Amino acid sequence: MTTTDDRTNVRELRRTPQPSAAGPAARPAVADAIVSIKDLAKTYATGVQALKPINLDIQRGEIFALLGPNGAGKTTLISIICGIVNPSSGTVIADGHDILRDYREARAKIGLVPQELTSDRWETVWNTTAFSRGLFGRPSNPAYLEKVLRDLSLWDKRKAQLQTLSGGMKRRVMIAKALAHEPKILFLDEPSAGVDVELRRDMWQLVRRLRDSGVTIILTTHYIDEAEEMADRIGVINKGELVLVENKATLMKKLGKKQLTVNLAEPMTQIPPELAEYNLTLKDDGHELEYVFDANAEHKGIAALLRRMSDLGLTYKDLNTSQSSLEDIFVSLVTDRTGTKS
Repeated sequence: MTTTDDRTNVRELRRTPQPSAAGPAARPAVADAIVSIKDLAKTYATGVQALKPINLDIQRGEIFALLGPNGAGKTTLISIICGIVNPSSGTVIADGHDILRDYREARAKIGLVPQELTSDRWETVWNTTAFSRGLFGRPSNPAYLEKVLRDLSLWDKRKAQLQTLSGGMKRRVMIAKALAHEPKILFLDEPSAGVDVELRRDMWQLVRRLRDSGVTIILTTHYIDEAEEMADRIGVINKGELVLVENKATLMKKLGKKQLTVNLAEPMTQIPPELAEYNLTLKDDGHELEYVFDANAEHKGIAALLRRMSDLGLTYKDLNTSQSSLEDIFVSLVTDRTGTKS
């Protein structure tokens, strides 16, 4: 649920300097940043500005989730870092290598799992994975490829042609191909697109194992629960602009709201003036009171409200509390001041 207070908090957070997203005067890259982006922008020949100047440091060994609606610039940003699209301005350093000056070294550090499944349908799982490794000039290492395929539950399918695999298995093959040359940075562009719930859960576990092995994960997604489940930090991009970058737990604490629904024993026609300070909403034909509050506030809260209701002789049958999710916060961040979605 998005409230006026939510939008106020969003504006305040946007004005507060973020630890990893700077304005035009970007700070130097921090020592443990594995990807450092400085004033990166992209304008196409048609005049469309796909990315406004972006400054971002991605920390070594983290899972970073980039959220944004369709057309926000997520894939453009990833494509530039991976060397698929040329930037109009700015720099990107990948594990110490400039993606333009040292493009071979930089690309060798990066693995990309694209949103679209693209592979030779007649090739076997083993051959296509080994071929991907060779493209980066890496020497043959059957033991490493076996480990990758086993970790992805693909070892039993190593001799199978890709055309015989299910969609979920093909997605795993794309990950194996991206990992074949032992990259330090792995980009997952909409990794759960078109897969079932069970496979999504399996993929979440896989991503955690990769992070534990030392791989830095950057994923783009519009599945809010995916970012909420996995990410260490979250970035929100909208209309080519990086709105904010924040630790997930900190973001939830700063912008998260709690909601209390009070089921009244007797319906009321209007909220008593003695309760005006709580900004309550009367719902369900007067049978419910809804209270949205900051759980960290010192002078307000559920206990204070219930005591005031008791003093007024108002009784209730049931209470229900809920907390705003990352989805609520995301909607707040991509909603303009008029309350309409961007």
